[in-house]
Amino acid sequence: MEKPKGKYADILDLPHHQSSRRPRMPLSERAAQFMPFAALTGYDAAIAEAGRLTEEFREMDESEKAVLDETLRMLEERKGERPEIKTTYFVPDPVKDGGAYVEVTGNFVKVDRAKRVMLLEGGTRIPLDEITRILIQ
Repeated sequence: MEKPKGKYADILDLPHHQSSRRPRMPLSERAAQFMPFAALTGYDAAIAEAGRLTEEFREMDESEKAVLDETLRMLEERKGERPEIKTTYFVPDPVKDGGAYVEVTGNFVKVDRAKRVMLLEGGTRIPLDEITRILIQ
């Protein structure tokens, strides 16, 4: 094999230096030195927030509102039985326009018309204006 020629030919074959005072750094720690830093703190969170999907609130038509009102009336008549219901309602997003539709199953307690909420066992409070569907189980 031919000897390399060039500027560093004299040191190419020398053994790697090992410190007598310090232990060799593990590769995982050594790699961490070269990881990029986050120059724009919060940028990743802002991108994730912008990409998070929300739904628009769908306004119900008159026939859907009538069905919902009739279901609420039936529930109030049967509130002593505490019937189990499945309710779909809209939860507005606290950060951006829109929100999400949530489905909850629980036992009906009462409708508080003054506060415009429906109460379920366990303390769940559902705003009447956000309810889109109620199914009596």
